[in-house]
Amino acid sequence: MEIPLIDFSELDGENRGKTMAILHQACEQWGCFMIENHGVDKKVMKKVKDFVNSHYEENLKAGFYNSDIPKCLKTGRTSDVDWECTFFIWHRPNSNIQDFPNLSDELRKVMDEYIEQLIRLAEKISQLMCENLGLQKDHIKNAFSGKTGPSVGTKVAKYPKCPEPDKVRGLREHTDAGGIIVLLQDDQVPGLEFLKDGKYVAIPPSKNNAIFVNTGDQIEVISNGRYKSVWHRVMADKDGSRLSVATFYNPAGDAVISPAPELLYPEGYTFGDYLKHYSDTKFLEKEPRFQAMKKTSNGQINGSLTA
Repeated sequence: MEIPLIDFSELDGENRGKTMAILHQACEQWGCFMIENHGVDKKVMKKVKDFVNSHYEENLKAGFYNSDIPKCLKTGRTSDVDWECTFFIWHRPNSNIQDFPNLSDELRKVMDEYIEQLIRLAEKISQLMCENLGLQKDHIKNAFSGKTGPSVGTKVAKYPKCPEPDKVRGLREHTDAGGIIVLLQDDQVPGLEFLKDGKYVAIPPSKNNAIFVNTGDQIEVISNGRYKSVWHRVMADKDGSRLSVATFYNPAGDAVISPAPELLYPEGYTFGDYLKHYSDTKFLEKEPRFQAMKKTSNGQINGSLTA
């Protein structure tokens, strides 16, 4: 099985419908996909990778191998351990990048430039999802906004070479809590795996500056289960040190999340009322019947409340 690959350059041409269908299917059946021709500056992407790799080698690598994590291999207590070296940078609503004094000025600058482009990409993805779901184009953004706008942060991670990769995960199995996750990952070292049809599928390293995207729990809630938040993990590797720069486009902490009303099934109607609509529309699409029943049931509820 190959992960869906979506060419964003096709969204402006005659293949837009086909491309939107591929995106819709990827969100429904996979919960993840690759994007090419996404509009993020390739030079900036390379700079982020280069600076993060250099920062790890110069500031984090020695500390990791001297930490308690490698000791778990000797004790055998690895069930609750992740073989990763990581830190988290907040960007929106407030940045905490100044809290990391050992980050170079060059890395701070290129990260800010990269994040501005990533936010635009995440919002474009959210609008395309809304279009496919039949929602107003900014529904997800508005649902995420709270008082201060969507929350955006980046988990910067290296998964160091592991002498015994069969004993520990790079990152244990989980789904992501938030919204849209945009991943700049290693172009050489594998390790990321997603659950598909009961089996874990290896996600290949990103070639040709492709960007990996997956959907989190809140997208599943807003879509009323149409778009899936999928289990995934990172496998440790004996031969390579894997790079992962995952940016999370998430709801604000005070955002109130619920399924989009347009995606809910109708409720509170009588079967007799449904049959009245059905008799005239039996050989047509069922969705308009459901919408009609929503209006009927809402009218009955509102009438009972005001009677």
